Order: sequence, then C-alpha cells, then structure tokens
Amino acid sequence: MRRIIRRVIAAIALSIGIVAAAVGTSYGQDKVVRIGYQKYGKLVLLKSKGTLEPKLAADGYKVVWTEFPSGPPLLEALNVGAIDFGNTGEAPPIFAQAAGAPIQYVAYEPPAPKGEAILVPKDSPLKSVADLKGKKVALNKGSNVHYLLVKALEKAGVRYSEIEPVFLAPADARAAFERGAVDAWVIWDPFQAAAEAATGARTLADGTGIVANYQFYFSSKKFLEANPKIVDAVLTELSSVDDWAKRDIHAVAEQLAPAIGLSVPVVEVALKRQSYGIKPLTDAVIADQQQVADAFLALNLIPKSIKISDVARRPGS
Repeated sequence: MRRIIRRVIAAIALSIGIVAAAVGTSYGQDKVVRIGYQKYGKLVLLKSKGTLEPKLAADGYKVVWTEFPSGPPLLEALNVGAIDFGNTGEAPPIFAQAAGAPIQYVAYEPPAPKGEAILVPKDSPLKSVADLKGKKVALNKGSNVHYLLVKALEKAGVRYSEIEPVFLAPADARAAFERGAVDAWVIWDPFQAAAEAATGARTLADGTGIVANYQFYFSSKKFLEANPKIVDAVLTELSSVDDWAKRDIHAVAEQLAPAIGLSVPVVEVALKRQSYGIKPLTDAVIADQQQVADAFLALNLIPKSIKISDVARRPGS
C-alpha cells in the first residue's frame, strides 16, 4: 500500500511539474502556440522536422513544445491553460470532457486497431481474454487502452468488475509485467512493439474487430475561438509530415528511434501498425467516440453523461 501511495504521489508531482513548466514557458509571450506532445506520433515528427516554426513566425507566433508521458496529463495541461494544442487517443478526452475541460476536437487519424493490445508473458498459461477473469491487468488509467480492455472483456463475456485493474504508467507497468506482478498488460505502440521484441510477449487480443483506436487532435476552446487560422496552419503542417511519414516509414523510424530510445526495427513495427491521413471530424467518427463515452458512463468510470458533438469542430467552422 505504501508503495502504491508513493507512486500516486510521484505521478501527481510529475503532472504538476509538467503543467507548471508549460505555464512558465508562456509568460511574457504575447503570441505563442503551446503544443503538448508525447514521445511517439505525428507531433513529435513535426517538432523534429522544424517546419512549423517558420510558418507561424510569418504570422508573429512562437511555438513552445512540452512533452508529456501520456494523454491524461496532456489534457489536464490543456484544461488549466498550460497548452493550446495536442493529441491523444480515444479515452483521455472522454475523462477530460466529463471533468469540464474546455477541449475542442479539431481532427483525427483513421483507425489503427493493431496499435494497441492486451499482452501476456510468452510462457503465460492464459490463452484468451476470457482467461483474464480474476486476474491482475495493468493499464494506464484513462488512456485509449482503457476502452480496449472494457470492450475486449465485454466481447469475451467477462465483466469489468471480474478483473483486477492495476493502474500504472507504461514504464511502471512494463516493470510489473516483466517481474510477474501482473498477469496481463494493456498497452499501445511503441511500448507494445518494444515489449514484444524484448520479452516475447504474446497478444491475447489487439483492437481488431473490437475498437477503432483513433488518434484525435485538440485545441483549447479559447485558443480555437481566438486563433482558428493558426490551428488550421498546425494541422496543415501535420498533414505534410503525415504524407512524408507514410511514404518512407524506414526514414521516420531512423529519425524517431534515438529520441524514444528504441531500435529502428522496433519503431518500424510500430509505425506499420499506425494509421495515416489527418482528417476533419465526421458524423461517423463523432458517433464512434460517443460510444466510448457511453460505455465509460455505464461502468461509472465518468461521473456524468457527455455529448461529443458539443466539443467537435466540424469542417468549415
């Protein structure tokens, strides 16, 4: 119990430190775009390419980048006004909107169901998702894999209450997984690909036929209302990076691998499971995201009903 409390305190301290640092970088800047990113994905590629800064400098804007360990603290930073733009998977914005965060969906990437999975050790006796009943399952609470676990259990006829969720950030979850402290781990790429390569972890199920695993891009409501053309400029540059990435996955892997501390082959595996094409929100995508929200409400994982359409920017708006 003391170890769990220490980890919770450490996680809170980390999030507070990140948010405080992001807020601090904005002081004294009249025109600045503060972008939150994670170690993996199109935003980190955009940062490394350096093409956004000159584009926005022409409009008098400076770009400030802040790295986050996962989606939930990134959206908390957006909630408190520490960043203006970022991206996460499906689940974090559900929790953020339910908590009253002023987020606005501005774009999405097509489904990438193989980019997240429920893993078990290579010698585990567990053979199917149904075997998770009564078992300890590690996951990052409020992340996109939270929804994968919910829906995979549902499909297997296991109630969420019949497993023991162990909420851990990816690094801690990997350690727990390797020492046998948990029976399974629900995780996304590139952590998924890294665990497969390093430990021989087996996949009980990925998102195929279960969840879409969208990636979404967000702006704060205040920033979007004041700077719609700047948000569009960021999305345009992201689309350019996306076009480059899907044409030359090996080159992207070589660029990303040193930054995230993984080998080029592992990053290539993850990139091949990723989706490409940054698109404006559609009614179908909004409806899919509403299903995620409704599923979390039914499990009492969020405190109230929410409408995704209330915070989704439509094309031309």
